[in-house]
Amino acid sequence: MEVILLERIAKLGQMGDTVNVKTGFARNYLLPQGKALRATETNLAKFESQRADLEVRNLERKTEAEQVKSKIDGTSHIIIRSAGQTGQLYGSVSPRDIVAVLDEAGFKIDRNQVNLPGPIKLIGLHTITLALHPEVESEITVNVARSDDEAELQAAGKDLTGRADLREEKAAAEEEAPNLEELFENPDEVELTENSADEEAGLEAVVAEASEKAAESVDEMAEETEEK
Repeated sequence: MEVILLERIAKLGQMGDTVNVKTGFARNYLLPQGKALRATETNLAKFESQRADLEVRNLERKTEAEQVKSKIDGTSHIIIRSAGQTGQLYGSVSPRDIVAVLDEAGFKIDRNQVNLPGPIKLIGLHTITLALHPEVESEITVNVARSDDEAELQAAGKDLTGRADLREEKAAAEEEAPNLEELFENPDEVELTENSADEEAGLEAVVAEASEKAAESVDEMAEETEEK
């Protein structure tokens, strides 16, 4: 479906552009949200007659968004949730929850302005992008914790999910692992394979066969000496 954009849409175009989009995207989002018009001659003429007013309104909205960004950008907000020892939430944090905590802080943000690909299901610090305007974005930090005390620890850089402990155990195990340089003078000449036992048995068979051939050669040489 061809539509006329009434504002800048990321990855689509600028205000006034006529673009081709999927019918569902147009009907379910662009048209009902007032972000576009069907690309007809009537609507094109209507847009051109209102272009100046639309540009002024867009500039005003952009200015307001920039003012909000100057206040909200870089702020951190705590959300308390129940979670297991590994930090997995008994539930999740959705855009609705983020809107609620921002509202408590005095910021009026719509759910569709919260850029959250999927619900948050783990405690920790999460960076969230807010689309304040088609041309203005802001980033905030959502500190999801089991208590205010844990939120302070996370803000100070403490990982409370248990993943840090796993990393430390892995690092300790790697440090305790034997060093080939300590076991062999020239580790580059040592080849480790999964079938080392089979290869060792094969090597013994080759050595035995060589020994038998050597013994036969010695016997033949002895017989020739006796004949002479």
